[in-house]
Amino acid sequence: MDAKAMSFYGSPSYLFTSESVTEGHPDKVCDQISDAVLDAYFAQDPYSRVACETAATDELVVVMGEITSKGKVDVPQVVRETLRRIGYTSRDVGIGCDSTEIRVALHQQSGEINKAVTHDAVDDPAKTGAGDQGMMVGFACRETMNGRVLDTEFMPLPISLAQQLCQQMTLVRKEGIIPYLRPDGKSQVTIEYAYGRPKRVHTVVLSAQHEPGVAQDRLRRDLIEHVLKPVIPAALLKGAEIHTNPGDSWTFGGPAADTGLTGRKILVDTYGGSARHGGGAFSGKDPTKVDRSAAYAARYVAKNVVAAGLAERVEVQVSYAIGHPEPISVSVETFGTGAVDDSVINKLIKKHFDLRPGAIVRGLGLRKPIYQATAAYGHFGRKDVDLPWERLDKAEALAKDAFPKVPAKTKAPAKTKAPAKTKARSKRASPAKPKARARSKPAARRR
Repeated sequence: MDAKAMSFYGSPSYLFTSESVTEGHPDKVCDQISDAVLDAYFAQDPYSRVACETAATDELVVVMGEITSKGKVDVPQVVRETLRRIGYTSRDVGIGCDSTEIRVALHQQSGEINKAVTHDAVDDPAKTGAGDQGMMVGFACRETMNGRVLDTEFMPLPISLAQQLCQQMTLVRKEGIIPYLRPDGKSQVTIEYAYGRPKRVHTVVLSAQHEPGVAQDRLRRDLIEHVLKPVIPAALLKGAEIHTNPGDSWTFGGPAADTGLTGRKILVDTYGGSARHGGGAFSGKDPTKVDRSAAYAARYVAKNVVAAGLAERVEVQVSYAIGHPEPISVSVETFGTGAVDDSVINKLIKKHFDLRPGAIVRGLGLRKPIYQATAAYGHFGRKDVDLPWERLDKAEALAKDAFPKVPAKTKAPAKTKAPAKTKARSKRASPAKPKARARSKPAARRR
């Protein structure tokens, strides 16, 4: 088979899958604790340096890492409040917010790293260096189906639907619509694409933790009626395979069943595998860590590029060296969907976006306690949270520079049309024009 026919844009039937997890998934529990600790320090000291990791298992939560701050945070209390908000109130459910043991192993950040990052300045774009080396990736796309733009917030459809399904699963649990659900859960969505355009939902997998004694046929009916249908339009679901709890009964979940760690759901946090990933996790890190802030900035760039109409699908990679303000590299890939050349887009990015760490932190206002909300259901494409890197405030300027308007004098404005009409009238009045006489001369010569 032709390799092109098997590619995303060349195949008439290309399947792509993304997954998401609920806030009760053990890894997401840890992400939320780490970001809750970060927010608690930022609420007291916006210049806190935080690198907080969490591990959770059967009735044990360990919070560890490096923190330098003027703030004083009761970390065990933050952990218990986070577990309670998620719904983990006893070991029978997954972990007990009041009964679990909490160990805190936090110490100050390395002085060498601190010096390399700040250079005796705070958020000065010229002096604030990257908190580490590495590469970060941002992505955005415009998904269209039958000529209609799908409302995915410039995200790939598989991860967009998977995130919404998990949010809905949590909503119906907390509001008592499906009262027997427990916090742990997963979703998985496979989309069939035709030549790069979504064609239909091919398969959906919904797995939900539940109370003992719940019949699986009842669970299936409730998940389809109250989770699936409110999220995915019927037209997309036509002919789709629907799997609910394919492993059958699931009563024992959460950290009691599977140990959780911060930063293990990096594709759930980003683009569901539709884009490449730099490898760095987000949660528990303050914005001097470019793993987080530069990934947000790259998404900000990509989303504005697509919104400006420069391309339908954009991946932006940016890389850094620890302590250096300027990015080592900035690259753009539009997968052949660009309305202008990729080199033009790259130049426009350099003109309109300052990707130095200090400029990112100041420009996006990242020294605020806004991070716990991102620790479940994705960091991008969120409709329920106002996130600064999701703004489209650069799109108009990008479009203006990429597609400059033709000066008025070259566009044949209305005032030039009147003489044209006059000429037409004079032609009807005097048919014997020089052009007509010129056509008669060759005929005379032929005779």
